Amino acid sequence: MDSDVIVVGAGLAGLTAAAELVRLGKSVTLLDQEGEQSLGGQAFWSFGGLFLVDSPEQRRMGVKDSHDLAWQDWLGTAGFDRPEDAWPRKWAEAYVDFASGEKRAWLHGLGVRFFPVVGWAERGGYTAQGHGNSVPRFHITWGTGPGVIAPFVRLVREAAADGRLRLKFRHRVDALTVTDGAVTGVSGTLLAPDGSDRGVASNRESLGEFALEAEAVVVTSGGIGGDFDLVRRHWPERLGTPPKRLLSGVPAHVDGRMLGIAETAGADLINRDRMWHYTEGIENWDPVWAHHGIRILPGPSSLWLDATGKRLPAPLFPGFDTLGTLEHIMTTGHEYTWFVLTQKILEKEFALSGSEQNPDLTGKDVKLLLKRVLPGAPGPVEAFKKHGSDFAVATGLPELVAKMNAISGEGLLDLATVEAAVLARDAEMANKFTKDLQVTALRGARNYRGDKLIRVASPHRLLDPKAGPLIGVRLNLLTRKTLGGLHTDLDGRVLAADGAPLPGLFAAGEAAGFGGGGMHGYRSLEGTFLGGCLYSGRQAARGVVK
Repeated sequence: MDSDVIVVGAGLAGLTAAAELVRLGKSVTLLDQEGEQSLGGQAFWSFGGLFLVDSPEQRRMGVKDSHDLAWQDWLGTAGFDRPEDAWPRKWAEAYVDFASGEKRAWLHGLGVRFFPVVGWAERGGYTAQGHGNSVPRFHITWGTGPGVIAPFVRLVREAAADGRLRLKFRHRVDALTVTDGAVTGVSGTLLAPDGSDRGVASNRESLGEFALEAEAVVVTSGGIGGDFDLVRRHWPERLGTPPKRLLSGVPAHVDGRMLGIAETAGADLINRDRMWHYTEGIENWDPVWAHHGIRILPGPSSLWLDATGKRLPAPLFPGFDTLGTLEHIMTTGHEYTWFVLTQKILEKEFALSGSEQNPDLTGKDVKLLLKRVLPGAPGPVEAFKKHGSDFAVATGLPELVAKMNAISGEGLLDLATVEAAVLARDAEMANKFTKDLQVTALRGARNYRGDKLIRVASPHRLLDPKAGPLIGVRLNLLTRKTLGGLHTDLDGRVLAADGAPLPGLFAAGEAAGFGGGGMHGYRSLEGTFLGGCLYSGRQAARGVVK
């Protein structure tokens, strides 16, 4: 054997699994098809949001949370309804236990710290038993994505330095070795070195082949978000015809190759049609990878219109129900929508997902961070407003609509239709009373100190000149996460089609649907992707040892 365990994929789940395996006394070989500069995978690019329940940060912000409330929210969001959801549901329950139990203390012990204001993502807007977070639970890591991966990178490098772990970059696995029905290793292609920057597509030039043997193989290779063909192939029927135009929220190496390779070796793949794609994508004016999109993390005040200028129905407001909004958009006959807002809303409510779009939090720069409570939009947001191809800015509505039509090139927006929606919304701002559920929601959001401080603008008319200029933003569909994956039990063992474990094979992270083959069900509560990598990576490592 070359080592006790081979881990395929050096993203967050792979790093976590490798670090835990070494801690438990196993020798590890950690493989990745990318170069050393990409250590940490997708997690490096993330905003670093983590789902925690009843945390000190929540309590300091006046939020009352509990395990039972979080589990109620998870069940209402996931909508488990398939026979194969048995293990995913067990994973979900175990994960909520983790998020309301040892998760924060474990991470804190590794040096992870959190921004004191807890965010409120996926607000739902339905009944108490429906989709969404009942309370704010989105804890932003101090240091964002790089801050999440840092302790695990350190542990892996320390293990590599003293010989307990071998790092093998530019090793692309092409097959799992199966001996007498058990997975006993991997084989693949040794790729030529590539010094491209992190996230930039690397070469696929072959320098030869390799083969490695071990007692167990842990697949932590991520999902399919970087391969549009795979996304369209598994696009769920409930969401209509697959979109023709997509932006990518992940680099090209998120290609889903290992899922098919594991299936060929006998692994069971479930819930392939469950995906998590964002509806608020904007084209990156300074892209790192092809079709590079950035997601707007919106506050609740922007007016959301479809491609023809009609307002989206309640409760499809900014930040409330990602997949519910996606499902509605796919019925409109068009693949993009619009935000109409003011400069005042932009300054308070627009955040951009990604470590590179938040230099204050990523760089742990307190002076820069303090500017978030001062007048003016964050620098990266203003840069998108100035350079982004999806942004229109104007002093009046006729000029704005004309510029928005120029952006789409389709001329679908009718001024009278847009003006009617804007004026009707503005008329609801004259009183403390309203029948507009979005206005009710944004006023209610300001009852939460965190939203009032840095997240939700004070209610005002869109056509108030003091709040201007007016801004229109085209929103595109953005690929991101795979919610289905390799079917696993609570020890991370990959199951075959008959439900029995496939000896020697384990999986974690997005490749395993973050646990069980789909612990999120149909929808996510946000902040659960990085956390799912952490939990499932640790569980798989412990499962190997067990």
